[in-house]
Amino acid sequence: MKICIACGMPMKEPADFAMGDTEKDYCVHCSRPDGTMQSYDEKLDSFTAFIVRTQGLDKTAANHAAKNMMAKLPAWK
Repeated sequence: MKICIACGMPMKEPADFAMGDTEKDYCVHCSRPDGTMQSYDEKLDSFTAFIVRTQGLDKTAANHAAKNMMAKLPAWK
């Protein structure tokens, strides 16, 4: 099982991978429609929104949490 280099999501099934390509190191949630990986700013915005939606933090706290989590991932080091 691979872990997404951009968000840390476990990728078990082909549908979890960008464009269903199990050779990619990033997930469907971290890719653009053309299959390329999102930029840091794109991922930060979507990750912040995800944290607001799922954990109920306000946007500022969620943005801080997202930055801290992303700093630990290979794509953003």
